[in-house]
Amino acid sequence: MASNFDSVSPIVAVTHAAVGVIQRQDGAVLLGQRPAGKPWAGYWEFPGGKIEENETPVHALVRELHEELGITVTDTAPWLTRVYAYPEKTVKLHFFRVLAWQGEPHGREGQKLSWQQPSQVSVQPMLPANQPIMQALNLPDIYAITNLAEMGEQAFFNQLQTALENGLKLIQIREKQLQPAALRAFGERVIHMAHAHGAKVLLNGHVDLAQNLGADGVHLPAHQLLALKQRPDQMLCAASCHHPAELEKAVTLGLDFVVLSPVNATLSHVDAKPLGWQVWGQMVSDYPLPVYALGGVKTADKKTAIQHGAHGIAMQRGAW
Repeated sequence: MASNFDSVSPIVAVTHAAVGVIQRQDGAVLLGQRPAGKPWAGYWEFPGGKIEENETPVHALVRELHEELGITVTDTAPWLTRVYAYPEKTVKLHFFRVLAWQGEPHGREGQKLSWQQPSQVSVQPMLPANQPIMQALNLPDIYAITNLAEMGEQAFFNQLQTALENGLKLIQIREKQLQPAALRAFGERVIHMAHAHGAKVLLNGHVDLAQNLGADGVHLPAHQLLALKQRPDQMLCAASCHHPAELEKAVTLGLDFVVLSPVNATLSHVDAKPLGWQVWGQMVSDYPLPVYALGGVKTADKKTAIQHGAHGIAMQRGAW
């Protein structure tokens, strides 16, 4: 992770801002161009503004989006919180998903607006603090974990094909019972099928094998995360987290996203104490990386997860 996202020194004055990710059904997000006369004029950014004294971030968001865009926000969810050190000031950006609003956005302060697909941003330049947000928005809200051991080969690959046809875009291969040759063969088949549908695949725990197979990334178990000194290059890198120290290490290494578990009781880890949604939400509050909720969750839990600050949900049995 870039140094300008490091922890803020207590002696540095920080400006807090609430920022809205307004996303249409087609996935496009709303950006505004900073008008002439403002710092960084001409740069594109997500709408939002400074949090005033004695104002909560969500109240600031509602106020700012009405002032800037003329819309009334009716539903939001906390998302990422990131610190960025500009030459002139350090800002702490509280990003929210804007889930529902009334009115048609228009530039009430003379700014140009543009709906942009996160994967194909055509307006430039982007304000530096907002560029990593587009990378996070390219992550889907469902992260599926393979379940070959329980399902058997034929049933699993049938369900994988169906899920891919229905839009699944992110898969973790996690089959610790497989011997190396069998894991390689299984991985090759999953990756081939996934790539044919534009989906990405991460391999659990094996960096070298992931690279050799042409996987899109690696998913690190917690113990491997804590032992790592530097994240692998040229691939997605995610990790499993259960405690604050693991979440912190993922930030230090600059990972792309994490999974935090278990939210609820799960058959995969029967001895693990469930966090529950309240504690889970507290652990990801003020966190800069996208987080998937894992552990006894189903597709129906996605809205609840997002309301508690999740990027999405990760599932093993529920995905298939």
